[in-house]
Amino acid sequence: MDEKDWTAISVLYEEKNISRAAERLFISQPALTYRLKNLEKEFGTSIFYKIKGGIEFTSEGIHLANYAEEMIQKLQKTKDYMLNMQKEVRGTLRLGVSSNFAQYKLPKILKKFSTKYPHVQFNVNTGWSTEIMQLLDSGTVHLGILRGNYEWYGIKTLLHKERLCLISKKEVQISNLPNLPFINYKTDSSLKGLINGWWQDRFPEPPLITMETDRQETCKEMVKNDLGVSILPEICMQPSDNLYTYGLSYKNGEPVLRNTWLMYNQDSLNLSSVKTFVNFLNNHTNLNGDVE
Repeated sequence: MDEKDWTAISVLYEEKNISRAAERLFISQPALTYRLKNLEKEFGTSIFYKIKGGIEFTSEGIHLANYAEEMIQKLQKTKDYMLNMQKEVRGTLRLGVSSNFAQYKLPKILKKFSTKYPHVQFNVNTGWSTEIMQLLDSGTVHLGILRGNYEWYGIKTLLHKERLCLISKKEVQISNLPNLPFINYKTDSSLKGLINGWWQDRFPEPPLITMETDRQETCKEMVKNDLGVSILPEICMQPSDNLYTYGLSYKNGEPVLRNTWLMYNQDSLNLSSVKTFVNFLNNHTNLNGDVE
């Protein structure tokens, strides 16, 4: 087996579908099938079997997929350390970043960093913080930027904090919120728990949910069209939205804040690209997540 075999097995194990795996690998389906048959011949066993709509891996195939993933990670680490031995800061920085931070803050950070360190490349995965946590735990990324409170036994630095806001097209009274149409959106459990905790602190009755949307941007567009109110993190709000925003507070007057954390393992700092990027974040960004 070589690197192409490891990658093919790993992608196929994720997709459980030969045609989708071939698309991700940028090869034809017959070429992927040929490679897989050669692997089965090499190991003298079946790696997978077909089912309706896709494939399932055999126990031997699962073992091989785990081996492939392990070898891919070892190869990545070897490449990282070989580049790290050079005096110049270079290499590929693998980041896992919460979607909102990636959309509203990360581009300017990466632009300024890449201008100063042009030989560092970026491999960025975005998603909900729960997904980024999984990437960090598995060692798939060097650094994780997560929103909300998650247990982490490595290094954890506060990178950004923001307030949750009630948003509306027209001026409203927060005390009347239970009587107003409320627009919900899918999000991770951390933010949902923060919103629910504030609501339960302020009101005995549940919100009057009249609409469910797939994401925050869709929700905001519905609010812009006066179809209801919602609660969003401050990071999502732009002056051009032309919406009323009300910073939320608990009954005791404390603001409802959501923190964004930079998380990584101490060993990752052995790579010059990681250490340089961490120092850059600490020295060039403020707690609003803006580049200084």
